[in-house]
Amino acid sequence: MGKEIERKFLLTGESWREGIESSVPMAQGYLVGVAALTAGHARASVRVRIAGRQAWLNIKSSVRGIERDEFEYPVPVADARDMLDTLCDGKVEKTRHHVHVEGTMFEIDEFAGLNHGLVVAEVELDHAAEDIPRPSWLGREVSDEKRYYNVFLVDHPFTQWTDAERAGEAATC
Repeated sequence: MGKEIERKFLLTGESWREGIESSVPMAQGYLVGVAALTAGHARASVRVRIAGRQAWLNIKSSVRGIERDEFEYPVPVADARDMLDTLCDGKVEKTRHHVHVEGTMFEIDEFAGLNHGLVVAEVELDHAAEDIPRPSWLGREVSDEKRYYNVFLVDHPFTQWTDAERAGEAATC
């Protein structure tokens, strides 16, 4: 069984851009109904993702928190494009930037389209208690806040959030 242990953070400022080593455009959509996932009626998300010239099907348990079951399988890019266009309830587009800090890889997602303006850093861990560096640009942790999950952003895009939601004050998430 695959496991993903991942923490997610908001960013402060733009100084992280100085450390970008590579960037890749990404698009992903969900094959399991987004409404069922965000309402808590599905046990897993099933998504298709295209990153550059590669594509995958990904199945991830739909629990909150930093540790979730995850399975990932490569698929032909043409098939992934067809799935995104015909089978998904919507998609999330972003550019993923890779930034190393003290031997730790931060994947910084800069969202586009209706999620423009949202930028989050993710770091994958070997174990849940693993220490990570805290560069000055790393802000508040949002690992347990579903509104920052990509599946949630399909139906609740960042550009439509209230000021309270953007400030982290929304009780519904």
